[in-house]
Amino acid sequence: QVQVVESGGGLVQPGGSLRLSCAASGSGITILDMGWYRQVPGKQRELVATVTRSGSTNYADSVKGRFTISRDNAKNTVYLQMKSLNPEDTAVYYCIARGYSNNYWGRGTQVTVSS
Repeated sequence: QVQVVESGGGLVQPGGSLRLSCAASGSGITILDMGWYRQVPGKQRELVATVTRSGSTNYADSVKGRFTISRDNAKNTVYLQMKSLNPEDTAVYYCIARGYSNNYWGRGTQVTVSS
């Protein structure tokens, strides 16, 4: 059984910063890619950023230059540093950890950008 747990969400003012963390745990697992998606009510879940085991990254155009994804392979942990946040970044942020044959999702953490 694999558990994926996010943390670090909250309320922040426009222009502010937040750092999300996500840890995947389970015996004998091998995690390949890790990443973040986000979803707002009534819309599809969308890619935010992903990172491979070797450190190659991919970002949605809407967050390039503002968000930075990183990971610690030894801890199966991925981070998302978010800067210059704006109200359009408000969403539930979900972590994904990809194994060889399964994708594992966290339950999500709410990020609200509002004054």
